Amino acid sequence: MTTTHHSADSLKTYWTTWGGLLVLTLVMVVLDRSPLPPGAFLGVVIAAMLAKAALIAGAFMHLRFERIALVAMIVIGLLLNAVILFGLILPDAIRIAGMDG
Repeated sequence: MTTTHHSADSLKTYWTTWGGLLVLTLVMVVLDRSPLPPGAFLGVVIAAMLAKAALIAGAFMHLRFERIALVAMIVIGLLLNAVILFGLILPDAIRIAGMDG
């Protein structure tokens, strides 16, 4: 069985993506055990999660081959969804945080 050039590129892309995801995950785990201030830790973890999401979307959802309009539509839709969910959860989170336990 012969391997075509396309499948070799696909395997390379998948292994590279896997390696990138592994590195980002390891960075997040190491930072979890480090004495970073909470704000800095949160910023780094959110940036790493966004990078992981971009890697996954680009490689496994094949968005890196799509037109920028389609990618923008997906990204804007996901961000809008996140803002709406955050807005719906925030009042209850504030109420719960203010409860005496």
